[in-house]
Order: sequence, then C-alpha cells, then structure tokens
Amino acid sequence: MVMGMGGVSTLRAMTGQDLLSAHKLSSEQQWPHRKADWGRLLELGQGVVAECDGHVVGTTLWWTYGAGHAVIGMVIVANSQQGNGLGRRLMDAAIDAIGDRSILLNATDAGLSLYRALGFEAIGTIFQHQGAAFGVPIAELIPDERIAPMKAGEIEAIVTLDRRAVGMDRRDVVLYLCDHAQGVVLNRSGEQAGYALFRRFGRGLSIGPVVAPDRGGAKALITQWLGSNPGMFCRLDVPEESGLSAWLDGLGLPCVGRVTRMCRGALPPADPDFHVYSLANQALG
Repeated sequence: MVMGMGGVSTLRAMTGQDLLSAHKLSSEQQWPHRKADWGRLLELGQGVVAECDGHVVGTTLWWTYGAGHAVIGMVIVANSQQGNGLGRRLMDAAIDAIGDRSILLNATDAGLSLYRALGFEAIGTIFQHQGAAFGVPIAELIPDERIAPMKAGEIEAIVTLDRRAVGMDRRDVVLYLCDHAQGVVLNRSGEQAGYALFRRFGRGLSIGPVVAPDRGGAKALITQWLGSNPGMFCRLDVPEESGLSAWLDGLGLPCVGRVTRMCRGALPPADPDFHVYSLANQALG
C-alpha cells in the first residue's frame, strides 16, 4: 500500500469488491459503463484504486500485451478530489507496474495536460458514434466475398488478424471477447480477411472490434450487425482515419464525442494490409 499525500488517500490494488464503487465513479462522470463492463475490464487486466476515508475516489486499469506494449484506461478521479494530484499518482502507479513497455491510451480533454506531462504524444482521434439505425442498405460485396457467422474453428485466424491490425498480441482479450459476444467473419476467396464482434455494453450494444483490409470490408461487417438489429441502440468508436464517421452519421449513428489517441514510447508495428475500423471500447483500444 502506498500512502497518499498528507495521509489523505491511499492507493491499493483493485479487486472485485471495488466494482460497485468504481461503477459509481464512472456514473458520476456520465460514462455508460455497467458494473458488468467494469468486471470484464478488471478480469482482463489489473487496476489500482485510491481510497479516502474508506471510500474509493479514484481508479485506473491497465492491460499488458506481450513484453513491448500496454494500454491504460478507466482513469477516473472523483469530482470531490479533482485538482489535488490524485490523477498523477494513479497514472504513476500504473506506469510503474507496466515497466518499460510502450503505453497507449485514449484521453478525454480533461486528461490531456496530465498525459502530455507524463510523456504521451497525440497520434490520432477516436470518434464516438451511437444511436439507432433504421433501413440500413444491404452491404455491397465484391466478387468472392461473403460474411458469415464466426465458427469456433476460425478463432485462431481471428486472433492472428487482430494482431496484424493492432500490432500487439491481444490473444487473451480477443478470446475473452469472443466468449461474450456474437461474431461475424469477412471471407475473401475462402480466406478470413476481417471480423466484427457484437455485444452488450453500456447503454445498449457495441460493434467492435472491427478489423478489415479496407473500408468496403469494414462497412460490410458493420452493416451486417446494424441491418440485422434495426432500431437497436448501438455504439461504435472509430478512428478518424477509418473514414467511417460521415457514413455512420448518415445511417443514424451521429458522432457524440471524441477522444485523443496517445502513445508513450514506440507505436505498435501494425500490418498495413489490415486496419482497426472500430475499437473494442475506448479503454481497451
């Protein structure tokens, strides 16, 4: 246990007993995460909480992907504790635990100055789109292309596709998400070329990760889920460079927010033949 400044707060490892308190913190910030979403994020990684007078007043989580990279997310400080350096202490604890790995995160505007002071540099923007789509056009598939439900025997190929697109080995995350989601696979000439997962998250449903070789393939995967679930509240977090933002606006899923993609250290060595068109969520990347 690390004592807080002036004995005001302490930092300790997050456990499953903290999920309700963590959920209250994210709700205070008007984040959509359910307690179940917190539980899945913690099960996949590690976390630290800050306590003050027996109450959890801050959180951060992180996920390590091999020896080279990690992702930090769910950095929250209670409104009552803002401005006392607690966010910096939570980040320092996570960075110390991560070690020499390069670190990625998605930053709200409120956290930008802190992350820059810690050596993070902006590398892009993520647009948050959500809403209910009606009357989604049928996907336009190219010759020898089809979309089919994900089969158990395709999971290893999906793990490989994800690693090539992201540049990090997220095997445990992908396997876990596949166990808690429905999946479809983009096949081209009999080979797996992309995938998209569809699951409960926050206030509705989430489409992501979406990995594809090009924008046309990504649209086909996303259309599969939107078209088969008309009127359902869905969310996608898409990189600016995906080129999907205006298209999603037109389908009835407007952009309702954005975060800044940041990196401390070397960028993951992603394969230019595959791309991430929608994130698993903003925390996991």
